[in-house]
Order: sequence, then C-alpha cells, then structure tokens
Amino acid sequence: MMKFAALASLVAAVSAFAPAQNAERSTAVFSSVDPLDPSIGVTAPLGLYDPLGWLDPSKDPASKFATFHAGFERRRAVERKHGRIAMVAVVGMLFHNADIEFPGYLSKELGIRFSDVPNGINGLFSLPIAGLTQIVFAIGFVELAIWPASNYSG
Repeated sequence: MMKFAALASLVAAVSAFAPAQNAERSTAVFSSVDPLDPSIGVTAPLGLYDPLGWLDPSKDPASKFATFHAGFERRRAVERKHGRIAMVAVVGMLFHNADIEFPGYLSKELGIRFSDVPNGINGLFSLPIAGLTQIVFAIGFVELAIWPASNYSG
C-alpha cells in the first residue's frame, strides 16, 4: 500500500509539469464576428441599452453624412479616447497627491515652484493664467494635429 501511495504521488508530481492538452474550441474572439455589430456587449435579460436612441439610424441627425456603422465606430473610438485620457488624469493626480513633483520653478518670474502647487482642485486655481493657456493650447494641438477626431484607429 505504501508503494502504491508513493507511486501515485510521483505520477501526480510528474503530471503537474506535463504540457497541457489544448482542445480546439470555438470562441467569439476567433469566429468571424463583425466588429461593428452593435449587439457586442449586449447581455440578457437587459438587451441593448440605448436610452437616448443614438443607435437608431432613423433618429441619427448625421444620417445624411455618415452611415450607422460609421457613427457606431466613432462612438467606440471616442469612448476609448476618453477612457485613456481619464486614466492619464488619474495617474497624474496620484503622482501629485503622493508629492512626486518636478524640481524647480513652475514660473520663475512669479516665484512659484512645482512643490508650491496644492493637491486637488485647488492646484488648478493656483496656476498662472499663462500656464493654463499653455495647457489649453497643448490639448487643442493634440486634438487637432496629433490625434484628430476623425482617426478611429484607437
């Protein structure tokens, strides 16, 4: 009996390092699903949640200029973009709240150091007008030149 238990534990230990058998499975990822299909993400029993009717082609104000699928793809691209911007904003807030700041001056002529900017929303109101203007122009440049709204590549 002792030999059988030792042999069984040896087989179990060896089988733990054996390569796994990959069975052929068909999933939605590997099947031919249209990426513009609005039913992706729809779950029972709720169905398609569209309270404003944006996915209804008859209510689309841009129906003369864009097709239904182009509008759907644009909304997906905009959601990806907004999600990435929100993630960068959260990381920036976490860094600043952890007192990780650039060394030196934010504005040398006004005598404002980066470490002088308070945490939270008060930090926005403590910035000089020239700094806020630079932020707005940088965002506009990124939005219009580097990552335009017509680029849906993600």
